[in-house]
Formats: sequence, structure tokens, C-alpha cells
Amino acid sequence: MMSRPDLQKIAEERFLSYLKKEGARKTPERMSILKMVYEMEGHFEVEELFRACRIDSPGISLATVYNTLELFLDAQLVMKLQFGDARTYYERLIGAKQHDHLMCNQCHQIIEFCAPSIQPVKTQMGEVLGFDITRHALTLHGDCMKEDCPNRMLTD
Repeated sequence: MMSRPDLQKIAEERFLSYLKKEGARKTPERMSILKMVYEMEGHFEVEELFRACRIDSPGISLATVYNTLELFLDAQLVMKLQFGDARTYYERLIGAKQHDHLMCNQCHQIIEFCAPSIQPVKTQMGEVLGFDITRHALTLHGDCMKEDCPNRMLTD
């Protein structure tokens, strides 16, 4: 597995190449946001990224974070995830292995898991339907059983 500095370097190189190809500018704000994305653990929301970026770059705006994330999506540096709870999450792509998600309906905890048994299904469906399947997304939803979960809905 690559180290965090290695991942950041690859992400920076890809982003700079993307900016050059698109004729867009390299700005300190964009580079600061990229650095923070590759320092964050797991899935994150825009507001969480914004708060983290403000520590090193107090003048950065929420609009800049949103706009920069759109560039990262286009450059394939991050993936946008929507699990049906009206919230949008992001996760970095460089260095990430194929995985799926389990999301708690109540506390919104997201757990990543790898299920090798999905590969034969992808292969079979690709063959049957005439597709070269390049990626997939599987999200399972359920209710966690943690009694001490602060976000758990109370039932009377």
C-alpha cells in the first residue's frame, strides 16, 4: 500500500496535468484543498472538508471548496457518493481499492467492505448483457445495533 505522501504526490501530479489540459490555473486554494482531501480519512462531506481547510487557509470560502471538488471529480481524484439520505459524501480515488458500502439508516455511519463474491456476478452480467464492466457501486442499508449511538433515532 502506498504511503500518504506518495498518494498526495500522485494526486497533485494528476491534478496539475488536468489543470494544464483544461487551461485552468493552479491556485494555492485548490492545492490546499487537494492536500486536505488526501489527508482526510474515509468518506467526508463538503462542510467537513471546508472546516478542515479553514485551519490552514482561513480565507478559503465554501464556494471555492464546492467548485474545487467539481474539478477533482472531473479529474477523477475523488468520487461523489449519495446513499439516499439526502447527504453527499466524497472519497478519494487514488490509492483506493474496489469496495462497497454499508450505511446505517439511523446514525449514517458508513462501513466499507470487500466482497469477492461480487466479481463473478459482474463477470457473468457483463457477458450476458454484452458489457465491459469497468466499475460497480453496491450500497447496503440497515440499522446498526449500537445502543450508545448518539444519532440513533429513539423509539418509544
